[in-house]
Amino acid sequence: MPKVYLNGHYVEANEAAISPMDRGFLFGDGIYEVIPTFSGKPVALKDHIERLQNGLDAVGINYHADYEKMAEIITYLIKELDSDAVGIYWHVSRGADIKRFHAYPSNIEPTVFAYAFAIPPSQKLNRESAKKFRVTLAKDLRWQRCHIKSTSLLGNVMHFQQGQDAGVDETILYNDENLVTEASACNVFIVKDGIVKTPPLDNQLLPGITRKLVLDALEKHTNLKVKETFFSVDELLKAQEVWITSSSKEIGAVVEVDGQPIGNGQVGEVWLSAQTAYNHEKFRD
Repeated sequence: MPKVYLNGHYVEANEAAISPMDRGFLFGDGIYEVIPTFSGKPVALKDHIERLQNGLDAVGINYHADYEKMAEIITYLIKELDSDAVGIYWHVSRGADIKRFHAYPSNIEPTVFAYAFAIPPSQKLNRESAKKFRVTLAKDLRWQRCHIKSTSLLGNVMHFQQGQDAGVDETILYNDENLVTEASACNVFIVKDGIVKTPPLDNQLLPGITRKLVLDALEKHTNLKVKETFFSVDELLKAQEVWITSSSKEIGAVVEVDGQPIGNGQVGEVWLSAQTAYNHEKFRD
């Protein structure tokens, strides 16, 4: 079994242990990142570290996400797994206190944990062989600080389970105004009337690194028009293409929502242009 990183040491996974008084265990009081790597190269590592630091600062966890140190640890963990497509899970909790108390304690050391796991290979640039995603819709019942990548993921887990129970891959969420926000573990894009649309960043959705890379890639490497704007569930259902984006999925082409085909029910031509552009951008640093 590959070793994991815990509080400055590489240890066997079955020997890694934290205190039951750790606030990550008791309260979900922590921040995390998932960093994809292909052939040993992390995808947008600086962007992931910046988002990690932003989350830590937002919840007041005193930890400096050092680029050089994290890169060194990630390199070690990748070699431990010995696979071409590897995800790195990085987790920082506030740490262990001597008692369970809701308020933030002072003078405790954060708990830092990281491990490597296999992820799907990068998307092939082929519409016929690309994975086709099917999703369901649900009203967003999570908290109002979804822009923080917190380890308190029960709301997301429950929405994701809705999709699993429905026999599909994901659950796309909408707010009280019937506007799409994101999916349970992905950002959402549509292609409608020749325009690529994705909801703008606010407290209702996570600032996805893949989302950011896709937007930059479309601007730099295509002539497609792009708008960061909210769109309704009805617009989503009438779109020519729907995509879900995440570190492990890259750009996932959605072909069906609640049993209704999107467009002609096949992976679209704009998806191919977007995934091609994304491949040009994903190893930036």
